[in-house]
Amino acid sequence: MRPEPAPRFFIRTYGCQMNVYDSGRIADLLGGQGWRAADSPEDADLVILNTCHIREKAAEKVYSELGRLALLRAPRSRRPWLAVAGCVAQAEGREIMRRAPQVDLVIGPQAYHRLPELLDGLRNGAARAGRVALDFPPESKFDRLPEEMMPRGASAYLTVQEGCDRLCTFCVVPYTRGAEFSRPPEEIIAEARRLLDGGAVELVLLGQNVNAYGACDGRGESWDLARLLAAIHELPSCRRLRYTTSHPLALSDSLIAAHRDLPKLAPFLHLPVQSGADSVLAAMNRRHTARQYRERIEKLRAARSDIALSSDFIVGFPGETDDNFADTLRLVRDIDFAHAYAFKFSARPGTPAAEMPNQVPEEKKAERLAELQGLLAEQQLAFNQKSVGGVQEILLVGRGRHEGQLKGRGPWMQSVVIDGGVDGDGDGDGDGDDNLGRIVCARIQSAGPHGLHASLETGFDAR
Repeated sequence: MRPEPAPRFFIRTYGCQMNVYDSGRIADLLGGQGWRAADSPEDADLVILNTCHIREKAAEKVYSELGRLALLRAPRSRRPWLAVAGCVAQAEGREIMRRAPQVDLVIGPQAYHRLPELLDGLRNGAARAGRVALDFPPESKFDRLPEEMMPRGASAYLTVQEGCDRLCTFCVVPYTRGAEFSRPPEEIIAEARRLLDGGAVELVLLGQNVNAYGACDGRGESWDLARLLAAIHELPSCRRLRYTTSHPLALSDSLIAAHRDLPKLAPFLHLPVQSGADSVLAAMNRRHTARQYRERIEKLRAARSDIALSSDFIVGFPGETDDNFADTLRLVRDIDFAHAYAFKFSARPGTPAAEMPNQVPEEKKAERLAELQGLLAEQQLAFNQKSVGGVQEILLVGRGRHEGQLKGRGPWMQSVVIDGGVDGDGDGDGDGDDNLGRIVCARIQSAGPHGLHASLETGFDAR
């Protein structure tokens, strides 16, 4: 008798790097239960939407996608099962089950280790109320997860910290991800070893407030992010380190020193400031001033002169005046960012900012956003143009749009296209597939607003 084929799952991931990491761990969890990954929702027995709640109308986009996925079900069949995970699941809770009866499971970001248990309940006819997991358990979900099974690629995410205690008035993260929690350093280093053994050469340490990382090891010794980075830096297979996302208040002197002392730590830092106006920062509950932000950047650049900065900005926050916006433009000119993200303020239900007076009209928000994005685009292009003529170590991550091209990422997070290919296997086809996941030396030939073009250096070192 022919055995039943293994059930298949498909995960669609929205939002931040943390969700990408979570989707990988969900895949590991299901793989350990005998499931196999499907190439598309049409081929799956279980479809999981791992959702993000940061942007406006995130929940409505999920409901729209659920409507499309429900059409995949054959008449009188409940397959594929549909699950909503992540931050929209946590924020919307049982409302998802009410509004979208086609949904079978709802799983918050701190409870996805319970997925096998929920699937068993689904098979056994559990009531809908028993198919919702939104708890913040006292034990770490990481204690309940299997070791990594699925390949993560040349650049791998590694969650070291979750949750946030900052309570910025515009942000839903404390309500969807919970309070700050840092994983034990031994556990993180062991996972780093496994990722490197699996082929990763670059590790990106993740946390909602990653530079607030703080935990004790088994001997009771305290670890901060700087010490953790130094320990991972010593692993021989690690070629490059990054971390994201940080808060200015937690950019400690020890972490600044790590940028000076650890050659593998990339010369790039994403450090959200949100506004250049102190009154707006106070209303946001950021708990730092524009001057304090500038001082931190000055210390960072004194420690490592080639470091490049990225940031996040919100325009049109309630009460923001023209003078406040001018303060933001002034800060941007003073810092000179290599890259940044700017958004119009959007009221997130349940956050204090949603109920604040003096909401800024949409037309004014759009006008300010266009001006800020124009300035940031000028700075990004200028930064890219400074790279022309120089040699960079590029991590190859994929094939380019045109034949013979490879795509990669440089130390400063720029997207790099290398023309001419890299014939790593000597078969003469120039496809370079053998070199994907390696770091090569390339000379930058030209720059555009969104990336660089390069050619391989003669006698390049592909490692």
